[in-house]
Amino acid sequence: MKLSVVSHRGEHIYTGSSGNKDKIMENHPDDSIQSLADRAKDYVETRIDLLKLQAANKSSDMISSIAASAVTIVIIVFFFIMLNVGIGLLLGELLGKSYYGFFVLAAIYLIIGLLFKSSGDKWVKEPVSSMLIKKLFKK
Repeated sequence: MKLSVVSHRGEHIYTGSSGNKDKIMENHPDDSIQSLADRAKDYVETRIDLLKLQAANKSSDMISSIAASAVTIVIIVFFFIMLNVGIGLLLGELLGKSYYGFFVLAAIYLIIGLLFKSSGDKWVKEPVSSMLIKKLFKK
């Protein structure tokens, strides 16, 4: 069997007597490094895109939770406003003057507000921050 070697752009093609061509690539360090650099660049770009999508997913989840909570809070606030007007009018009727009922309610809310101010971090800040952290880091 007779072998002949034909060189073409860094590739050697061996031709046997039967006419079959066996293509053997030589390892060029420049090509391997370039290929590795291209793959690393593609990996980094894909990873950045993945992180962007994950951030968008988490932020949209948090925003939708906040929006749902805000709507619920607004409804509850309107309920309490109407309830307080009713209680104020009822107390005012019992006390003889309608504005007396509102003064009593104002005093009650002042006391509640002072208690809330003294320990508000425990009742509001910690639960809200815990909820946000759980939403942010859930998988």
